[in-house]
Amino acid sequence: MDRTWILLLLVALVPGVSGIDIYTPSEIQAVNGTDVKLKCTFSSSQPVTPQSVIVSWNFRGINSQTDESVFYYQEQGFPPDGRFKGRVVWSGDVMKQDASITLQNVQPSFNGTYICQVRNRPDVHGNNGEIFLRVVNKVSLSEIGILAAAVGGACAVALIVLAIFVGVRLYMTRKMENDTELHQGETTKTVFESLLLRCCPDHTDSAVQSACQPLSEHWHWEQSFSHKCC
Repeated sequence: MDRTWILLLLVALVPGVSGIDIYTPSEIQAVNGTDVKLKCTFSSSQPVTPQSVIVSWNFRGINSQTDESVFYYQEQGFPPDGRFKGRVVWSGDVMKQDASITLQNVQPSFNGTYICQVRNRPDVHGNNGEIFLRVVNKVSLSEIGILAAAVGGACAVALIVLAIFVGVRLYMTRKMENDTELHQGETTKTVFESLLLRCCPDHTDSAVQSACQPLSEHWHWEQSFSHKCC
């Protein structure tokens, strides 16, 4: 029993191992001869200070099994020799947990994987970030760009079809309303003409004569019928 308690006490006294997390895009594309930023950010469980953070960038070619130093940072930047000499500048800010660099005037020989390693002492355990850089001669549409264009085109076609449909429906509705009004007007005219024709002086029906008078007063053909009727 005493040994069990001693073991539990020792485990409780051993400090936990912290981990640092690094975030990078998986792949980026750059046009030959241009500058490109290799984005790398991190989060740490330990306080970040300019003196505690160490950043290392390495490069692995497409057909290579070894890593080549690209950039080293500890309170200040230390550009390396070799193919990246004079081609790398520090673009990060350790106080903002940013360990990014910028490659200038990229060449086809820059194709490959870039590895971002950050250590914030005593937080020195964690994953590395990897970015695959593809250097091309001209910008090409990404799959997301093609998909966005396709979706946008489909939406535009759908809106045009909807606008045509709504326009046709409005036209048909107005046409039906106009036809109905015209039909009602013709029917009313026929009724009024029929009644007015019955309003001749020799008509002996007083009820018809009394109904004829107000109709003739409000009908726009009153003058023409006044010579024939009433």
